Amino acid sequence: MDQAINPAVLTLSCPDQVGVVECVSGLLARNGHNIVESQQFVDPETRRFFMRVESAGPVDVDRLRTAFATAPQAFELQWELHAREERSKFIVMVSKFGHCLNDLLYRWSVGSLHGDIASVVSNHPDLSQLVQTYDIPFHHIPITVGDKAGAEAELMELVSRYDADLVVLARYMQVLSDDLCQKMSGRIINIHHSFLPSFKGAMPYHQAHRRGVKLIGATAHYVTPDLDEGPIIDQDVARTDHRHTPDQMAAVGRDVESRTLARAVQWHLEHRVMRNANRTVIFG
Repeated sequence: MDQAINPAVLTLSCPDQVGVVECVSGLLARNGHNIVESQQFVDPETRRFFMRVESAGPVDVDRLRTAFATAPQAFELQWELHAREERSKFIVMVSKFGHCLNDLLYRWSVGSLHGDIASVVSNHPDLSQLVQTYDIPFHHIPITVGDKAGAEAELMELVSRYDADLVVLARYMQVLSDDLCQKMSGRIINIHHSFLPSFKGAMPYHQAHRRGVKLIGATAHYVTPDLDEGPIIDQDVARTDHRHTPDQMAAVGRDVESRTLARAVQWHLEHRVMRNANRTVIFG
């Protein structure tokens, strides 16, 4: 691509009204940006308009941001603008189950993620060697009884140090505080099996096996102070039957969890996910 061409990704939402698309396309056109791809959606319940636009032109993202700052206030635009080639940094948090982490590390190593793993954080040292093979910093932050706040302060220091835009809980088996969830609102993605809330606690696949479950699923969602109830980004399922043992069901579950989390992370990194109250709009 010509060096003078600056690809950009614009996401925005606002109350649905006449003239929004004309306003957006006009601002881009006046700055020499051609629309390469455009997707939009109106929520019929809230009458809120959502839009994602990829464009390219001679004006860089900083100048485009200045142009959008002059958009008519009547539209009440809430927007973000990113350079298309911009790669976000993210921190992966994990405990002892390494399948989701291993999947993300591999995808990152072959260049299939539109972002970079800045570091891996764990409350256990077990997966340090796996992470070190990818030459990524590993930080062991144990959870001391009565001092979870200290561990979370260490995490926030790492978020600042690595300039991380996102934290990915790749089977991190600790509940985050309400304060951390609020500070990082819309910037933490979690994965869990979709048996919740039916099979809470230890050994969920053994519980599911005893109940004859026929579908194994996973849900990736943004983390909020309401445990496992944040806006859902992606879900997937796989079938099982009477022949599957609990261990075989767990293996199927690991595959579903890994691919579901990877999709959610990729969509977030590509600015395809937009919050809509406690739901999401996904521009695929």
